[in-house]
Amino acid sequence: MWSDTSDRELSASPAAATVAKAVPLVSPNFALQSKAQAMNAFLKIEKLGKAYQSDKPVFSDVSFNIDKGEFVCIIGHSGCGKTTILNVLAGLDTATEGHAFMDGREIAGPSLERGVVFQSHALMPCLTVRQNIAFAVRSKWTEWKTPQVNLHVEKHVGMVGLLHAIDKKPSQLSGGMKQRVGIARAFAIQPKMLLLDEPFGALDALTRGTIQDELMTIVRQTQQTVFMITHDVDEAILLSDRILLMSNGNESGGSYVPGGLAEVVVNHLPRERTRAQLHHLPGYYDMRNHIVDFLVSRAKAH
Repeated sequence: MWSDTSDRELSASPAAATVAKAVPLVSPNFALQSKAQAMNAFLKIEKLGKAYQSDKPVFSDVSFNIDKGEFVCIIGHSGCGKTTILNVLAGLDTATEGHAFMDGREIAGPSLERGVVFQSHALMPCLTVRQNIAFAVRSKWTEWKTPQVNLHVEKHVGMVGLLHAIDKKPSQLSGGMKQRVGIARAFAIQPKMLLLDEPFGALDALTRGTIQDELMTIVRQTQQTVFMITHDVDEAILLSDRILLMSNGNESGGSYVPGGLAEVVVNHLPRERTRAQLHHLPGYYDMRNHIVDFLVSRAKAH
């Protein structure tokens, strides 16, 4: 098996039992990883929790690690706390309990070491593509002269295939092009970690697929560490090395049980996979069915 559920839990579902036989298990749970692995992790989340009402935390006791160069997706229903976790990692929000560490230092506030791409492109409308990205680049390398900034900007705009539109303003771009600019801007500051909050959620299927391919290519070239929120199971399987499944808080037996990290699914499909071949890879449907079964039947905390 390949998730952190126990043999007893997997055997409760025929589909899950099939999965258990189909793919070998890597780590059952990050809390059970060796101390050496945890100590060396690039990103460490320790017993994170968030409560807007003291008696009803949105989630609690969330712990996981991400290694350098790893692509991790998180999936769960609305309200389970995915965006809150990402905002804590970005330094845009604080947890009620627990800690988040990156590269040995606790995260405390925003930093150019972490690039963020939201579903909304968040481009400055009065600036061109070049100027939007140059603004971020100058924020990080204040000593750079204009020619050096321009070369750096053009390199990253070229990575997302938008050199022909580099001097256009956001109002002249399609939704997919704007999102490409947001991705280029995030990569241009060369962050230690990239945080993506459903960056393709508002795009049509064809555009989404094209940008997914571009993102995969750039991540492989740069060995970027990525943490991404998505509601798209196929997208998570295509892009990620591991998939975190979040449960929602739930009233159970007269008491409230907070949501949390329910399972960690390890993606054993070949790393060089493509959208075209994904559905033909052995183990793909078992993995997909297991995740869908979780979302449909087991996504409430109990």
